[in-house]
Amino acid sequence: MAPLIEAHDLRIRFGAAEAVCGIDLHIDDGEVLGLVGESGSGKSATALAILGLLGLSATVTGRILWRGNGDAEPLNLLDQPLSALRRIRGREIAMIFQEPMTALNPVMTIGRQVAECAAAHQPGLAGREGKRRAIEALRAVAIPDAAQRYGDYPHQFSGGQRQRILIAMALINRPRLLIADEPTTALDVTVQAQILALLAQLQRDYGLAMLFISHDLAVVGQVASRVAVMRSGHIVETGPVRDVLLRPQHDYTRSLLAAVPTLRTDRDRPLAMIGAGTPVHPQPRI
Repeated sequence: MAPLIEAHDLRIRFGAAEAVCGIDLHIDDGEVLGLVGESGSGKSATALAILGLLGLSATVTGRILWRGNGDAEPLNLLDQPLSALRRIRGREIAMIFQEPMTALNPVMTIGRQVAECAAAHQPGLAGREGKRRAIEALRAVAIPDAAQRYGDYPHQFSGGQRQRILIAMALINRPRLLIADEPTTALDVTVQAQILALLAQLQRDYGLAMLFISHDLAVVGQVASRVAVMRSGHIVETGPVRDVLLRPQHDYTRSLLAAVPTLRTDRDRPLAMIGAGTPVHPQPRI
């Protein structure tokens, strides 16, 4: 069976700088692929290229083949006009962006923002029906008293609740593929665990395929079935998540794993070294 989405020789340039250097990846229907690597490795640029959101400053080449539209032949998303991409974004492929503090409009109620996501792709879902669907979506992500809080503004919610609202906005149209770009970065450990459990539950309930982007292999290990490790625009290792976490084959993957501090970590030494001695996220001494 052909993958739901696959990229071939994907390259992304910003001027003379090549951010993504000819990568290949695929995601099967219902699969969760974790994409990991340190900041600047090209993870978010890859996700934004799928949705055509990189802007005019980027040059994107290669192919991104999408089979979620039910057509016999896949669509190359890089060849589609903006009007076609707008029909796909949010309906067939949805994205949870980083930083729930800034991803929501501060002067719109959260209910209106969720309902607007549905109405953008299903014009019949306006007014009372749109409100009903929005409340259902908020309940699905465990927002307490969803009907009563429909008219509240983003600042009236905690960081974890705002992230849940973003998930509701992404899932209200029942997409085939969900892209989660560092969805737990700004959250404390307890709330992070709650969001990961919620995403795993929703993925099972809706049969979603998911691209889960993170710099943290431990987080990816909780949600992904397969993982691709990215460094400096290249995918250096890929495989089942258990194999990569327990038996990493590439030095960079081993360095990422070694960079996770534990109670036994020697604070007098850098956590890990890459290549010619570049520390991976060195921690300050306390």
